[in-house]
Parts: sequence; C-alpha cells; structure tokens
Amino acid sequence: MDDALAERFEEHRPHLRAVAYRMLGSASEAEDAVQDAWLRAGRAGIEDVEDLRAWLTTVVARVCLNMLRSRRRRREEPLELGTADRPDDRAGPEEEAVVADSVGLALLVVLDTLTPAERLAFVLHDMFDLPFEEIGPIVGRTPAAARQLASRARRRVRGSEPPHGDLGRRRRLVEAFLAAAQNGDLEALIRVLDPDVVLQADAQAVPGGRPVVLRGAEIVARSAAAAAVRALVSEVALVDGAPGIVMAPDGRLSVVLAFAVDGGRITAIDVVAAPERLARLSIAAPEGW
Repeated sequence: MDDALAERFEEHRPHLRAVAYRMLGSASEAEDAVQDAWLRAGRAGIEDVEDLRAWLTTVVARVCLNMLRSRRRRREEPLELGTADRPDDRAGPEEEAVVADSVGLALLVVLDTLTPAERLAFVLHDMFDLPFEEIGPIVGRTPAAARQLASRARRRVRGSEPPHGDLGRRRRLVEAFLAAAQNGDLEALIRVLDPDVVLQADAQAVPGGRPVVLRGAEIVARSAAAAAVRALVSEVALVDGAPGIVMAPDGRLSVVLAFAVDGGRITAIDVVAAPERLARLSIAAPEGW
C-alpha cells in the first residue's frame, strides 16, 4: 500500500476505532480489529474505492462480528476478582483515544447481553447511521431482518435503563450481592442474579491477564463467591450515577463492579480494573441516596 493510500486510511482510523470499540467493548480488541482491516485493505487494493470510509466500516464490522462470535464460543472459566497483578504501564495514546470516544459504561454492559448480530445491527444503525441495506449483508440477513435485529436490541437497551427514583431498590440489590459474595452464600447470590446474567472483566481484573466473559447465574455466582471479596476493602457506592461496588485496599481504588438491573435482578456486571477505565468512572459516596 503506497503512502497516499496509507494516509487515507489514517484519516479514518479514529472512526474505525470508535466503531470497533462500540462493537467489542475492549480497547485492545478494537485496535486489533482496525489493524486487521488495514491488512485486508492492503491485500484487496483500495485504489478504486470511492467511499473508503464506508468500505472500511464494513470491513471492521465483519471483523468485529467474527470476534464476537468467537468470544461466545470461547470456554468460560471461573473468575477470581481483584487478585490479578496490576501492571504499571498505562494505555498508549491510541487506546486512550478509543476510551475517550467510548459510550457509557452501563451501555457497554448491556450491549454484551445482545447476540453478535443484534449488537452489530444496533451499533451500526443507531450509533453510526449505517442503512439497513448495508447492514443486512454483513450479518447475512435481509434489510428487513436487520431492522428487526436492531429493534430487538434497542428494546433491550432501553428496557435496562433504571427508572427515575429506583435508586434505593437497586442499592439494596447490590448490597445483597456484596453481602452474599462476602459470605460465600451461593444460593443468595443466585437469587439476586438474572438467569441469563453476563459478567465481563477486563484483562487487569483477571489473574491470567485476558478479558473474561461469563454467562449464567450459576457460573457468575460461583465466581463471585470464590473471589474472596471479603479480603478487600469493599463497599457500595454510586458508579456513574448507579449503585455499584468499589474495592480500595489501603485506600487505593483497584476494582469497580458496575451493575445493570432489570426486573428486580442483576442482568449484567462489568468488572473494571484497567487504570484508564477506572480514571473515567464517576465514583460517589452513598450518603444522601
């Protein structure tokens, strides 16, 4: 690929990172997807592509769809929260740019409860205004079917938004989760979790150093009970305006659990330990709820 085409690609890199991050919810995976698009563009030859932005968006979307499907096939292992070593290095400028351009944490948690096709249709249409005529071929559906995918995703996203004035009930639910986890009470944990609950943790929160996604009340409950949360200084706090859990041994914030709630149960948990993600969270004390 010559310098002129490389320059054209770089012009669209921020947009492609934003698309990939909204699809994947991971800055490092988003950068991998963009790099894959760069390699594919070099092999395909893009000299005659008139709308390069649209062409590259489609390529990145296909790459992300494959990554999401692979993520679902990946074996899910129990997670030990808060025990991973915290690396001293910080995210590079490109990764920070992706995070800075990201959607809210709560939305990313909800998006991960969608199927890969629903997530792609919703993100491309509702966030990037891509027409369903272009989305359909990417997910292997007709435009009408792609529209239905986005519609279902939209209902789930909106349905997971907490109603105004419901903060007290959500706080009590999170407090019950924390107490059950600290006591190792598996049955109590399962009672507060939705059967299809999704837990995702970034690489810094996991001993193996790789992001983890767990699905289902039983496996999430086992992981929470085995996490030795009681060994850390943990408390309920407002995380981006919603009840969450903060872990701060020695007074230093190390891990945050953000929750999505629907129908009186916890439907999604996002475990945040990456320094650049922690820095973007708004943490408030529970006084005055």
